[in-house]
Order: sequence, then structure tokens, then C-alpha cells
Amino acid sequence: MNQPAFDRAVQAEREQPGFIPWLLAATTPSIRYLTLRRLLGRAEDDAEVQAVRQEMAAIGPIPAILAGQTERGNWAGEHGYYTPKYVSTHWSMTLLAELAADGQDERLRRGVEFMLADTEAGVRKEGHGWVCFWGNLLRYALHCGFEGDPRVARLTDRVARDATEAGWRCRQNDELPCAWGAVRALWGLAAVPVERRSSEVTAAIESGLAFLLGSGHLVEADYPTPGQVHDIWAHVNFPLFYQADILFVLRVLGELGVLSHPGAQPALAWLAARRQADGTWRGASPFRARTWRALADREETDRWVSLHAAIVLGG
Repeated sequence: MNQPAFDRAVQAEREQPGFIPWLLAATTPSIRYLTLRRLLGRAEDDAEVQAVRQEMAAIGPIPAILAGQTERGNWAGEHGYYTPKYVSTHWSMTLLAELAADGQDERLRRGVEFMLADTEAGVRKEGHGWVCFWGNLLRYALHCGFEGDPRVARLTDRVARDATEAGWRCRQNDELPCAWGAVRALWGLAAVPVERRSSEVTAAIESGLAFLLGSGHLVEADYPTPGQVHDIWAHVNFPLFYQADILFVLRVLGELGVLSHPGAQPALAWLAARRQADGTWRGASPFRARTWRALADREETDRWVSLHAAIVLGG
């Protein structure tokens, strides 16, 4: 265990005894894996980490989701890679990346191949919008090691153009800049290795951060919108798909290394204040009935949001 992670783990247990054991009691192997790796700082080759990795492939939501995949790489019974929500190919791949499934598994790579082939014409098409979709696709393509693929390079450029040319505008938001879209785009761009980020990608990241933390106020979500702020924003949720909440934004900011930004501080305080007396967070799963049943357990939802909140606040 590296020293900073060890210090955070000790501090967490001093403040909330039993919190980490509660996470490690999860029935979902992915929760235990991410607790070991992200909270406790265990190395990937640690024996316990490797044992949980084997469990992830054998039991729980990852094999349950992959069981629905066809030889083509898409998911059986879908009307297209986008529908039905949230069990068709695009959503299943988004979930598998969130669950830390092995990106080198040939089934995940087959899913990426299917999606890149089916969306190539759309990536090349002029226009803007749907950046939440493109950002998610970029995220799981990079999770599966496709960073050198020319199709992913074009996809990355497409995401960056929504910032630099369209200012995050989206038809689904009455051509106003969309906070959900910007966050999902940053989710994808955050996975681009720093040494491979072009000036356009860097500019897109800076544009997204300025939008989320400057022109809007993260907790109030007073971004341009034709209606009211969606209820999802002010809950802590898992999983989400093209949507975002305050916790998800903070997760992305953490990946980009900018949680110290003044605009993030009210949101960090908001998140810390939502911690329960027992040290956990109460999570919501707004699409529980529409996605894979293996993600339906309510206590596991609490564990998921508690894990991510602890990572954000501990980092």
C-alpha cells in the first residue's frame, strides 16, 4: 500500500470505524476491487486484488451483463445499440467500464469494435450535440486500450469540437450549452493519457471546466436550461448513463486533478454534509428497473456511492 492511501485509510477508520470493512463486505466484487485499489492503494499484483479480479469475471454484474452479448459484439434483443435503455450495447459497455471490467477481455474489445464500426459515419458527420454519447463511447474505448486506433482519434476530435466550435450546445437542450453533455465529454477526455492530449483536447478540457466551475455554480446547477434542474443532480446516484449528478462531476474533476479549484469547494462541502452518522452515504438508482438486475441491490447502491464519495473526499 502506498503511504498516502494508507494514511487516508487509517484516517477514514478513525473517523468512521467499520466503513472500509463494510465496503469490503460487498457482494459485488467490483466494489471490493475498487476499495482495495482506490481507497487502500493496493497494487494490481497484490494477491487479494488478483483474487477479487478473478471473482469479478466469475460472479456478479460483469458476467451477468456479458452473458447477453452476441458473437458480433452487440447485445441480444436490442433495437439498436442505443435502445432499449439501459441494456443495449452502448449502455452495457458504459456500465462495464464503470464496473472496472477487464478492458483486455476479448468480449469487451469486441463490443468496442462493434460500436466504433456502427458509429463511424456519425463521427465523421458535420454538426454538434450528443456529446454525452460520444464522451461515454470514448471512455469505454480507451478503457479497452483503443487509444492508438484512428477511429478513436477521430472520435476524440469530435468530442473536442463540441467545446471549441459549438460551446457545448445541444439540440436536446434547446441549443443551449448542456452541463450533462460537458461532464460526460470530460469523462471521456479524462481517460486520454496526458502525454497524448493534443492542444485541442487540452482546450476542450479547459472549456468544460470553465463552463462547469465558472459560468455555472456546481451545487445550484444554474446552467442554461429550458426547464427546471433535473432531480437527479442533487442526489448521489449509481449507476447513471448519459446523466450526471454532483458526485459524478466531482469524480471527473478528481480524475482531472482539479478538486482544489475554488468552484469545486461548495460541492465538496455538500457531499461531505450528506454523509450519514454511520459513515455511509444513501444512494439512489433512478434507472434500477430499466437496467441489468445484477445492479438492483439497494445496499450495494449505497456502497457504490459511498465508495465514490470517499474516493473524492479522500483524494
